[in-house]
Amino acid sequence: MKSWTVFTCAGLLAILSAGCDATARYKVLSLLFDGVPPPPTPTPIIPTVEAPADLVRQRARHSEHGPYAAHLCNACHDATATNALIVPGDQLCFRCHEFKTDKKYVHGPLASGGCTACHDPHNSRYRYLLVSESDTFCLHCHEPQAIAKNPAHAGTEEPCTVCHDPHMSDKQYLVR
Repeated sequence: MKSWTVFTCAGLLAILSAGCDATARYKVLSLLFDGVPPPPTPTPIIPTVEAPADLVRQRARHSEHGPYAAHLCNACHDATATNALIVPGDQLCFRCHEFKTDKKYVHGPLASGGCTACHDPHNSRYRYLLVSESDTFCLHCHEPQAIAKNPAHAGTEEPCTVCHDPHMSDKQYLVR
């Protein structure tokens, strides 16, 4: 098949998908093109009787990583290499973000350069660009049953980060 036919078909498919909702359009376009931005997240809602404060907290304001918001894709991606990262992923965040891992205990993802295990490098509806709600965030990797067995956690309803530093600490278990 000639290249102009492929591009014509891709263009036609993109035009036809324009009438779809944002999620469907994203799925179609991302199959055809690299670097398609994800659909926008829902706008924040204001607390009312129908929308309690807990729901508002869950749908926190959308935040964007600085270079992404400024459309500085080349700060992280090599435009000449089909959007590959400019350095290996485990080194990328440390080009701009300074973390002196001088504490005795360093959280595994930080120690290995796996920042994206916890943070979205582009945008998030959660604070600190976390990939999910911070109140229960740690339970995505850490076993809830094992944590509940620890007597230090008995009766606490606080988020983990009240007592634990999510990056590093001189105390075992990243205790603050």
